[in-house]
Parts: sequence; C-alpha cells; structure tokens
Amino acid sequence: MRYADGGGLTPAGRQRRETVRIQAAELFEQNIKPPDVARRLRVSPKSAYQWDQLWRDGGVQALASRGPSGSRCRLSPRCLEKLAAYLDEGPAAHGWVEDQVWTAARVATLIGRKFHVAYSVSGATRLMHRLGFSPQIPARRVAERDEQAVTVWKEATWAEVKGPGRPAEATSASRTKPGSRDGRPKDGPGVGAAALRS
Repeated sequence: MRYADGGGLTPAGRQRRETVRIQAAELFEQNIKPPDVARRLRVSPKSAYQWDQLWRDGGVQALASRGPSGSRCRLSPRCLEKLAAYLDEGPAAHGWVEDQVWTAARVATLIGRKFHVAYSVSGATRLMHRLGFSPQIPARRVAERDEQAVTVWKEATWAEVKGPGRPAEATSASRTKPGSRDGRPKDGPGVGAAALRS
C-alpha cells in the first residue's frame, strides 16, 4: 500500500513518533539497554536498537524528525494548479480527440509538453491521485466500426449461428444428472433392485 504523505503520517503523527524517540534517548542516557527501552515505550526491539545506534552516533538530534519521506514533487504548487486546470479541460483540448479519457500515459505526455518535466506513467498516476483525479482506460474500438452493420449482424447472422439452445423442460437443477419427467431416471442404477426385493 502506498501512502500520500510520509508513510501515511500526519504532522501530528510524526511529532508523536519523534517524542517517543526523544524519550528513548533520555532512557539511553540513563544506561538503560535497548530491550528494556523497547518494553517501556512499547516499541519493537529492532526500533530500540536502531535508535540506540543513532543516538550513539549523533545524539538526540539524530532522532529528530526529518519531515515527510518520499521524493519531492517536481512541479511547483502553481504548476500543479495549472495541471489540474488542464485536466479539467479534457483530453480533446490537448489533442486527444478519439475519446475523452485521461490515461496516465497521456497525463505524463501533457506534463512533458506543458512543463518540460519528464514523469513516468506510475509517477503521473500518483500525481493524478494527489490532485483528486483517477486515470482511466480507454475503450478499444476500431475507428472504422460500422454500428449499423454490427446491429444487423447480431439480429440476423448471430441468431442463425447461435442455434435454438436447450428446451425449457429438459433443464435440471442437478449438476450430475439430467432431469426426468417423474423425477427418477428410468434406466439408472438400481432401477431393477425394487423389483427384485418384492
């Protein structure tokens, strides 16, 4: 799962985590071992050992929050506003007239044309989600498709090719046995057993 902002943490969440790391540093200063720190602060031993190493190498400052993780957006806030406006105009306004669908590939191309910044298809997808858009898949249809000919074929030719199907009375709810008129097969196993017993 991908999170929009630094592992899904809000600024308040990052602050809470930083507070826990600072508490860990105070415990390390009191010569408390990482497993005991992990138990007291209810964190994993692995985290406690990592924080201990960071604290030894760089002190309390090494445990301070570095802000949201992930790469920074290569478009400025103003460019993002312009991009959202371009997307609202629709694909036809930017040269894609065959359908009115914004694909991630088209958005990546649009960003390159308008802002001279290269985005991958997956990067364009994440950027679209950030702006509140979702990429879509265009319907693949032949440009020369004749809808009237398709309708005529479905009504005339397909009806002949398809055939009549099974009659309604021959259907059965069982997956293993076909239906019979009185509910019991006439020639199935055990048919003669009743006659032998009498």
